[in-house]
Amino acid sequence: MKPFLKTKRIILLFIGLITLLACQKQQSEQKEAGYIVQVSLGGWQKPDYTAEEIIGRIDSVSQLIPVQKVIIGWSLDKDIYHKVGDYLHARDIRMLLWLPVFAETEEMCENSPAVDLWGQVPANYDLAAGEGFRFNCPTDSQNIANVVALYDRLFSDCGFDGVFMDRIRTQSFVGGVSGVMGCGCQHCVERFTAEGVDIQKVKSEFEAQGDAFFSVSGYTPADGFSFVNPIAAAFFKAKGHIVSASVAAIADSLRSRGLEVGMDLYAPFMAPFVGQDYAILSNHADFIKPMLYRQTFAPAGMGFEYNLLRKALPSATGYPDLEMDVDFLHSQLEAMEPYSCGKYPGIEINYREDIVPTSPEYVSESLTTVLSHGFDGAVLSWNIMEAPLEHLKLLRK
Repeated sequence: MKPFLKTKRIILLFIGLITLLACQKQQSEQKEAGYIVQVSLGGWQKPDYTAEEIIGRIDSVSQLIPVQKVIIGWSLDKDIYHKVGDYLHARDIRMLLWLPVFAETEEMCENSPAVDLWGQVPANYDLAAGEGFRFNCPTDSQNIANVVALYDRLFSDCGFDGVFMDRIRTQSFVGGVSGVMGCGCQHCVERFTAEGVDIQKVKSEFEAQGDAFFSVSGYTPADGFSFVNPIAAAFFKAKGHIVSASVAAIADSLRSRGLEVGMDLYAPFMAPFVGQDYAILSNHADFIKPMLYRQTFAPAGMGFEYNLLRKALPSATGYPDLEMDVDFLHSQLEAMEPYSCGKYPGIEINYREDIVPTSPEYVSESLTTVLSHGFDGAVLSWNIMEAPLEHLKLLRK
């Protein structure tokens, strides 16, 4: 064979190999998205549904879409988990315990409460029985140990493949300014000092400036809100490090038991106020579930929380009117893109007239938007048992 023909063949083979690899990459990127389903059983005591009711609903949903995992909890009724787990595992679906971390554990163990920088317990939000949103100190070592002990003592023999960590934050603007200005207990003050933040200076600055302490100069999905006051910026950056480090410690302990770990997160634009640092948390989670709720008028609803911020800080500047439309949803999805763990944005699919007035059109619009970003899938939030049949039928699309 002449040298130039041999070289030409090598070049063609190389081009063919590159083309094949590119096609395989494109096919991989276009893999079918999977879904995670949430089943809310209510509080610790009597569950709201029977195992048979839960299995029946999951069976109906799994015939419409590929269900990868089911998040269920946090009732103490082990029989439900055994029965549901047997059904799921026979179909290669993973079962994760829905476990509250820094709130809702008052019935089960002694915890030290979170306080604001002035030592007061922030106001809570009583959504329903078993959901008081009363937060505990995120750095108290006993509070941290209690969470892992709850799993070991009550759920380790129930057949769970993983744990879904909820309430991994401080209070939000549900408790007014007090809600986000903490925790200010001695444990946390020491952590802030280690982060280079003097809590006395933070208090003095806020007392001198009032709402203006929270003023921002702008917002981008990549960087979040830019605080005008450098002391405010340092405080919320440190708060994210402190709270998220405690969450990471719990997650690492659970993962050391061979458990998959998912995390329930506030939407990126509000996460810094409640101490959630996506960069830290995503490195200690198998997947994250930002709650991108546009039709939820309760804690974690994006518009709900943002309106509470503006109500609590009427004189702060830089917080414009926001429309909870598709463009805004895209902005929050873009903010998730840098993180390397599994990404399953949460979209509310259940319906309650007063709290979560969703519609088939809303659910379809939201899921279509989420899946357009090529993430691993989506979480059908926050209770598939309350999803209207019309919402479920459209999932086939």
